[in-house]
Amino acid sequence: MEFAIAEYVEVSINNRDFRRDPREPRINMNERIRHPEIRVVDENGAQLGVLPTREALARARERGLDLIEVAPQAQPPVCRIIDYGKYKYETSKREREAAKKHKQSDLKGIKMFPHIDQHDFEVKLRSALKFLHDGDKVKVTVAFKGREITHPEFGRLQMEKIIAAATEIGGQVEKPPAMEGRQMTMILSPKSTSASKPAGAPKPPKPAAAPAPAGSAPVAAPAPPPVAAPSASAPAEPAAEVPAA
Repeated sequence: MEFAIAEYVEVSINNRDFRRDPREPRINMNERIRHPEIRVVDENGAQLGVLPTREALARARERGLDLIEVAPQAQPPVCRIIDYGKYKYETSKREREAAKKHKQSDLKGIKMFPHIDQHDFEVKLRSALKFLHDGDKVKVTVAFKGREITHPEFGRLQMEKIIAAATEIGGQVEKPPAMEGRQMTMILSPKSTSASKPAGAPKPPKPAAAPAPAGSAPVAAPAPPPVAAPSASAPAEPAAEVPAA
């Protein structure tokens, strides 16, 4: 009985992957691959063909690497001979690059008052420009207190300063300044890189003709025969006499 318990504990420990984060999805690798045959790719990316799983695992052990299932839905499943740590690094790197490409813009916000101090205004402005540079939208809010609501032109002046600075770095006004109760708001967004081509844009010039290859004589177009212009100083030819009938 004690021998059976010890054997069970030893098998459980050997099948456990201590390098795997428990929060990560489980990956079939090594002895956990249950398919009888698999398509194998080695550590250099070379195709080894369809092999029995035992043989593929033996080849991975000979090289001191792991056998990891990378495409379980394929028929037969595709497994790769690679170090598990290197596989995790490559997977996380691809995920980070994909997340950068598909980054969704967030709506950030800054808030100020009509009679804001110049230093505070510059701090708010730097924050807004940084958000735009990172690809996020910015909601600018100017809040009016007390009798300041009777002079909305001061808030609009602050808005125009921010618009001018944002335009210099490629920002654009998505929602123009407008009053919402006791606040004036507007939304700035980074300009899209895939701007459509204007309809009336001139066509690019045609590329010049390719030069003739070296050693070949240029072929000149045949010139039309010259036409001599009549000269005023040349004597006129006498008319031919017609004999009388």
